[in-house]
Amino acid sequence: MKLTNEQLKHAADTIRCLCADMIEKAKSGHPGAAMGMADLAVSLWLKFLNFDPKDTKWTGRDRLVFSGGHASSLLYALFHLAGVGELSMDELKNFRQLGSRCAGHPERGLMPGVEVTTGPLGQGLAMGVGLALSAKRMKTGNKTWVFCGDGDIEEGISHEACSWAGSMKLDDLIVVYDSNDITIEGSTALAMADDTKKRFESYGWKVFACNGHDFDEIDRTFRRALKVHGQPVIVIAKTKIGLGAPAKCGTADCHGAPLGADELAATKVALGFNPEQSFVVGDDVYALFADRTAAMHRLSRRWTRQNPALAAKPAEPDYMKMVSALPKFDSSKQIATRSAFGEALNALAPIVPGLIGGSADLGPSNKTYMKGCGDVAPGSFEGRNIHYGIREIAMSAIANGITAFGCGLRGFGATFFVFSDYCKPAMRLAAIMELPSMFVFSHDSFYVGEDGPTHEPVEHLTALRPLPNMVTFRPADANETAYALVEMILHTSGPSTILTTRQNVPVLQGVRHEGVAKGAYVIFEQRTPGASESDTILFIATGSEVALCIEAAKRLAAEGKSVRVVSMPSMELFLAQKDAYRGEVMPETMTRRVIVEAGSRFGWDRFRLDFKTTRLVTLDRFGASAPYKVLAEHFGFTVDNVYAVAKTIA
Repeated sequence: MKLTNEQLKHAADTIRCLCADMIEKAKSGHPGAAMGMADLAVSLWLKFLNFDPKDTKWTGRDRLVFSGGHASSLLYALFHLAGVGELSMDELKNFRQLGSRCAGHPERGLMPGVEVTTGPLGQGLAMGVGLALSAKRMKTGNKTWVFCGDGDIEEGISHEACSWAGSMKLDDLIVVYDSNDITIEGSTALAMADDTKKRFESYGWKVFACNGHDFDEIDRTFRRALKVHGQPVIVIAKTKIGLGAPAKCGTADCHGAPLGADELAATKVALGFNPEQSFVVGDDVYALFADRTAAMHRLSRRWTRQNPALAAKPAEPDYMKMVSALPKFDSSKQIATRSAFGEALNALAPIVPGLIGGSADLGPSNKTYMKGCGDVAPGSFEGRNIHYGIREIAMSAIANGITAFGCGLRGFGATFFVFSDYCKPAMRLAAIMELPSMFVFSHDSFYVGEDGPTHEPVEHLTALRPLPNMVTFRPADANETAYALVEMILHTSGPSTILTTRQNVPVLQGVRHEGVAKGAYVIFEQRTPGASESDTILFIATGSEVALCIEAAKRLAAEGKSVRVVSMPSMELFLAQKDAYRGEVMPETMTRRVIVEAGSRFGWDRFRLDFKTTRLVTLDRFGASAPYKVLAEHFGFTVDNVYAVAKTIA
C-alpha cells in the first residue's frame, strides 16, 4: 500500500502528542527531540525498516539504535503502535516510573526491541558500528540504522567510531543525524562550529542532507542511502526541536522538561487534536502500523526459511573441549601472563569461532592476535582480528555492539590497563546490559617500569571491582590465566575483564581450575604439627604478588610457622561464593593476615578481621619511572619485604 504524506504526517503528529503526554504525566523527560524526529521515525518505520514486531529477535532484522536515548518516548510510541512486546497504552502512561518497561532511557533486556542500552551520548552510535560490523561478518544482509543528535556528534567517541567505520568502508550502516542546533544550554553555536558534512566526508562516509520534516525529501534521501555500497552513510536531517509546540519549538525550553499544561494544550490545538484528551490514537494510525507489522512478519518468516543456519541458535562453548585444548606451560620457565593469555587465546580460537576483537594499536603487547583467523580490513569483514588504531573509547563500545548482535559473537577489546579509564563508560553499559563482552588489559601494575606513573595503574582495579555484573580476573601465573580465559568465555550474564603482566612470572604449583572458577583458593599451605588455625599466617594475594607470598611463606614455614597462601584471581567471584566455601578458604580463626597487591589498598579491608594482626602491602601512591626491578625494591614488592612484614605478626 502506498502511503500518502497526509497519512505520514497524521501518524507523526499523533506520536508527537503521545510523547508530550507521556512526559507531561511523568513530569519528567525530553519532549523536544522526540517531537522533532517524529517525521523521520515514522517514515523509517512504515516504509524502510525491516523489523518484525512479532519476532524482535529475528536474526535478519534491521537494527535500530536510538543513540540519543533521552528521546526514548519516541521509541516507545513506535513500539506501542506497532505492537512490539504488546506494549500497552497503560505502560506508556507509566513512562519513567518504577517497574515500567518504558524507562527513562531505552534498556536492552527490559523492553523487547531495544537493541542496546543508550543514554551516555555517542555510545549508541559506536555500538551501532559494532552491530553493522557483525552484520557484515555474518552476512545477514540487514541494515543498521542509528538515530543520533547534536550531542552524539559532539562527543569524542563519535569521532573515533565514525573515523574507524569510514576507514573500514563499513557499508549497510546508516546514521540519521537529527540536526536541530539545540542543546540543553541553548544553541549549538555556543560551543560548536564544525562543518559536519566536511567532517564525515573526510572520514570516507557518504553524506546526504534533507529537510527532516519534508516527507518527499526524507523518502528520496533514505532510498539513496539504501543504495550506497562501500561506504557508511550519514543523513544530516535539519529539524526543529519540539516541532508543533507553538511557543517552545526551536528553543532549549523543550529539550529536557515537560512542555507544561498550557503549551501542551496549545500544541494539540496546533496539530489538530483535542486539547482536552490525552493518550489518543486513531484507528487509522493503528491500521497503518498493523499493515506494516503484518508485512514484516511475512518477510521475517520467509527470511528464516531461506536462512536456517543463520536463524538457528548458536552452539554453547564446550567446556571440556576448551580445557583440553589449553596449552601446557613449562614449570621450569617463567612467562608473562600476557604471553600466556595469547597462547590460550590462540588455542581456544578454533573452538570458539564467535570470538572477534582486537587491540587499540597494542596487539603485539596485549597478545590478542588470533593467528590464522584473518583481519577485518577496508571492505573485508570476514576476519576475526580487528585493528582499532588508537581508539580505546570507541573500541570498547564497538565490542559491545558486536556482542549485542547475537549469532554467538563475542566482541573483545584490548589495551594497557591504565587506559581502562577510556574504556570504562562502555564497560559500565555492558554491565548494565548484562552483555558478555570481554576486555583484555595487559601491563597490569607499576611493573610497567620506565614509562612511569602515567602508564602505571594504581587505582584502576578499585574502579572495576565494584561494578555490578562485571567479573574481573587478575591471574597469578600462566595456568591461572588460561583457566581465567575459559571462565570469561563461559560467563554470559555480563562482561568480564582480565589483567595480565608485562613481566615474566613463575609458573606455580598448586593452581586449580575450580579454584579460579570460584575466585580464590588455597594455592600453598604448610601446617606445623600441633599449631592452631589462629597461629597460622594467612597470605592473600592476586596476580604476580602470589609468587612473592609463596616464597615468603616458605621461609616462615622453614622457621616452624604455619602458613597458608590464598590466590584470589577474582574478588567478585569469591565474594559470590557461599559462606561455607569462603570460610573454608579463609577461616575467621586465621586473623593473622598479610594482604599483598600491587595497587590501591581500597577495598581490601573487608578481609581484615583484626586490625592489630593484619598487614597490607599495597601501592597507595602513583608509580615512578625506573626499571621494574628497581621499582619493586623501592615499593616493597619483594620476597624480603613481604617476609619482613609477615614477621611483625608472626
